[in-house]
Amino acid sequence: MFSRIVYWLLGIIEALLAFRLVFKFLGSDPGGTFVSLIYTYSGPLVTPFSGIIRTAVNNGIEIITIIAMIIYALIGYGIMRLIEIGERH
Repeated sequence: MFSRIVYWLLGIIEALLAFRLVFKFLGSDPGGTFVSLIYTYSGPLVTPFSGIIRTAVNNGIEIITIIAMIIYALIGYGIMRLIEIGERH
């Protein structure tokens, strides 16, 4: 039960961040409805990592988004492992 919730939440987070990464890379118009929606919901997900590196965009790639995706995936993996350990005992 809990593992499904974690997978769904992680999937939604990773999808939002992946869309953000692609839109930033392609230079999509932030005024577009769908792009604006993605930026609005993914913005708070990348904000905690904004101070990690100096440049937010490197050669068209938003490095902060990649860092956020990796960290959220690691957090999700850690939570899943804790759930598995809890289910064994």
